[in-house]
Amino acid sequence: MSVMLVFTAMGHFMFTKGMVMMIPDFIPFKTTMVYLTGIIEIVAAIGLLVPAYRVLTAWLLMLFFVLILPSNIIAAIKHIDIEKGTLNGSGMNYLWFRISLQILLIVWTYLSSISN
Repeated sequence: MSVMLVFTAMGHFMFTKGMVMMIPDFIPFKTTMVYLTGIIEIVAAIGLLVPAYRVLTAWLLMLFFVLILPSNIIAAIKHIDIEKGTLNGSGMNYLWFRISLQILLIVWTYLSSISN
């Protein structure tokens, strides 16, 4: 999970424009928010590796996965291509993939960090 988080965090810095497009309109400082969530993912990756912080980090990470789901819904509705920062994305197909992925990540986090 930690390795996956580092790779997804890299996407926040490599595909900032597309990720900014995913953020709901009512949230200010979108670029800052994209960078901040990338940093959160890096901190979570480290936290999962530190036994004293593993369980707390896992619970917060699962909450984080739930909280970012609306951005993925927006990406699907607007057909956002995150990597290109355009409106030529795969739409609802992306959403079904993403919801399944979010569930998998939550289960993976729970099983690998809390249920032990």
